[in-house]
Amino acid sequence: MRTWLLMLAVALAACVAAPITPTTIVQPVLSPSTAVFDRFAQQRKEMVVSQIQSRDVTAPEVLDAMNTVPRHSFVPSDYLDQAYEDHPLPIGYGQTISQPYIVALMTEKLKVKRGDKVLEIGTGSGYQAAVLAHLGLEVYSVEIIPELARAADERLRQLGYAVSVKQGDGYLGWEEHAPYDAIIVTAAPDHVPQPLVKQLKDGGRLVIPVGPQGSWQTLWQFTRKGNDLQAVDLGGVAFVPLVRK
Repeated sequence: MRTWLLMLAVALAACVAAPITPTTIVQPVLSPSTAVFDRFAQQRKEMVVSQIQSRDVTAPEVLDAMNTVPRHSFVPSDYLDQAYEDHPLPIGYGQTISQPYIVALMTEKLKVKRGDKVLEIGTGSGYQAAVLAHLGLEVYSVEIIPELARAADERLRQLGYAVSVKQGDGYLGWEEHAPYDAIIVTAAPDHVPQPLVKQLKDGGRLVIPVGPQGSWQTLWQFTRKGNDLQAVDLGGVAFVPLVRK
């Protein structure tokens, strides 16, 4: 018995004293979604430099958002190879995801700061809302097409963007959370909706395309000054019309 105990003690001592042999660390295999994200990183950088900075969008926080938010996650799979090209793309139901430059321009012209409350009219695929959320804004977004509203809400949640999405008539805004520091409209009415003006804070900005359906419109930056609007013409654009119920 004593011999057996002695042998056991020696064995235990050997186990404690023995060096730990390093094992080979297996590198994780990228999932398809991660691999796609990495594949597009360079394209995002090139998009920012060639399409956005070259057209005088200079706000560092906007450039960072455009360089970070994965635009390819907001376009249909059939158009994945065009996700970072310099034009809008169809997202179904007669709607589009805007040209990257226009997203950046409209975002910069909102002149918002972290913590501001922003209303978006026309959620679409959710890309513009994601860019706004990346800026640290409190974002509310209204989409009239139920299927797009549901899909965008789910997509934004999965990607970790804090955006409140509502299905409804964007012309009427979202009065429950008014007033807003800024309002951005990503579809074109033929006049400025007065409900949106009323929901804008004094000193707040409204960036909106206005013009006839099926033609060129003018992109405007309005600043509310009491009951008046100060207008800045941002140039010609082509947006889908603002859909009403």
